[in-house]
Parts: sequence; structure tokens; C-alpha cells
Amino acid sequence: MSVPRFWRKQPQRYNLIGTKCETCGKYFFPPRSLCPECRRDGKIVEHEFGGTGKVVTYSVVRTTSEQYDMLTPYVIAIIELDEGTRMTAQVVCENPQEDVYIGMPVKKVFRKIVTDGESGVIAYGTKFVAA
Repeated sequence: MSVPRFWRKQPQRYNLIGTKCETCGKYFFPPRSLCPECRRDGKIVEHEFGGTGKVVTYSVVRTTSEQYDMLTPYVIAIIELDEGTRMTAQVVCENPQEDVYIGMPVKKVFRKIVTDGESGVIAYGTKFVAA
């Protein structure tokens, strides 16, 4: 990820900032500038998600690139936020094979995502833990 893009995407990455269409009531993450349902009639406003939801499905990652080697095994899940939108995120837990299950309530936490090289930019963002 380029440095300008990294800084431009911080509100979404750090605060779960998305959008909501006030016309039809649908929520979007990542943010959209146009509602796919209402098109130009929709009024899109910024929305900060509460950060709680449930696991819809998940996968335990056991083999990765060198960048993520120290994390394995880890869980990547599709999280359905309480507002109804879904997002992909890591679920942090002690034992990935036993701790995570479909329907598990989760809440957001702010954690280190990755380091770009040994002396590069450290990217932080949203992960989830059991609620």
C-alpha cells in the first residue's frame, strides 16, 4: 500500500467510518458515495459503526507469506456488524481451532496489522475479539 493511500484511508481503518443512505437506511463499509439501491435519489452521510457484531463465516489461515508468518494460525472472518453491513477482518483469539464459531458475538479492537519491512511503516487497524 502506498504511503498517500495509507494516510487517506485512516478514518475508515481506525474508526470504522462508513456511510449510510438516509433515503433507504442501508449502511456501507467501506464508504460509498452513491447508494446502489437509490442511485442519485439517495442521500449518503458519514456513519461511525458501533463496532459490535457476529461472525457469519470464518477460515483458519495456517500458511502465509513471510509478512504474516508470526501470526499463524490466525482467523479471518466475515463479520456482520449490528447495523447490517458485512466486512472481512481478523478475529484475535488464543486457540483459532476451538475459540471461534459461526454466530459468535464480537467487538472491535485496535491492533497492529502489519509492518512494511523491518524499518517500514507499521499499519494499525481494526480486528475483532469475542464480545
